[in-house]
Amino acid sequence: MESPVFTPVQIGPVTLRNRIIRSAAFENMAYGNAPSRDLYGYHVAVARGGVGMTTLAYASVNRSGLSFDGQLWMREEIVPGLKRITDAVHAQGAKCSIQLGHCGNMTHRATCGCMPVGASSGFNLYSPTFVRGLKIAEIDALVQDFGHAVDLAREAGFDCVEIHAGHGYLISQFLSPYTNHRHDEYGGSLENRMRLMQRVIRCVLEHAGADMGVIVKMNMHDGFRRGMQRQECLEVARELERLGVHALVLSAGFVSKAPMEVMRGAMPLKTMAHYMDMRKFWWLKALVRLFGRWMIPTVPYREGYFLEDALQFREAVKLPLIYVGGLTSLAKMEEVLGAGFQGLQMARALVRDTDFVNKLRTGQQTASPCGHSNYCIGRMYTLEMKCNRCVANLPASLQREVEKAENRWK
Repeated sequence: MESPVFTPVQIGPVTLRNRIIRSAAFENMAYGNAPSRDLYGYHVAVARGGVGMTTLAYASVNRSGLSFDGQLWMREEIVPGLKRITDAVHAQGAKCSIQLGHCGNMTHRATCGCMPVGASSGFNLYSPTFVRGLKIAEIDALVQDFGHAVDLAREAGFDCVEIHAGHGYLISQFLSPYTNHRHDEYGGSLENRMRLMQRVIRCVLEHAGADMGVIVKMNMHDGFRRGMQRQECLEVARELERLGVHALVLSAGFVSKAPMEVMRGAMPLKTMAHYMDMRKFWWLKALVRLFGRWMIPTVPYREGYFLEDALQFREAVKLPLIYVGGLTSLAKMEEVLGAGFQGLQMARALVRDTDFVNKLRTGQQTASPCGHSNYCIGRMYTLEMKCNRCVANLPASLQREVEKAENRWK
């Protein structure tokens, strides 16, 4: 009997051939904020490798939302390049989604073209940069930017859009009391803090119409005491269900405060510092080497690390839920589906091997050989995301860091 992992699933108006979705892990392959041959090649390879849907990561709805030079920026001139990707993904039998969002305060003027904006004014230590709180008129324009980005996604042939409302980016910055100190209708109570999210989702659903799936990635908790806790996040999930989204991706963590809550394990600090451009980031390189372990503490890794939290959301809402967080074996995937989840997202296993899903389906493998060293994550802040197994002549110091991490999480 075929595993339930390889049975079709419905996400709103879209039917996927199986339950596995390549999650919107940042590729850093959109050089100059536009699609590239690398981005095309990677997602087509993942589609050929058997996923039900692949997700292009973290496309900003406007320039002020850009964090990286290698990040997509939704605008008319990139639509033909995106269409080439979706056409090729469809030719492999998979669906294609794109994650839309805005980084808020997680950027610099040189990247986003203005003083970084967020829910509130202040200073972001982890960028580091001063931040300006968005004005009401700017919020109004931002909501329309999300709608326009959905229009562009449809024109480019995407089947679904995934709205990023977690991880401490802009919508999450409005939701979290840690970053939202406003005294107007967008601050204070949870009802007020949800207002931007509500407006964005209503606009996205209107523009998505009847033929596009709308998925929202949200936090189950921020990962630290002053952030959003589970009870408020459950209310956010219920509100998203009431608004009519087609599925939720349940994650956790806050990029500027609890980054490894998202990914688990240790941040490979030697790898991160090694690839940083000394001419541009000499000061950050020094900070990582001196204080990196304090700034980015390790959070223990285990397979399926979000499942216990996600089960509480499964009890609270009825809409389809997509599980993400440390899926590497067929047995764990089947356990998650058996617990009532409709979809499965993964990234690191598909960075390690784009053919992983086909190998699971044919019985060639029962689990990913990914060693959870997080080399791919440490590297992606400067270069394209790539597994250490795919890098020739890895420096000895980085190889030792990889081996130490892999031995730790065996």
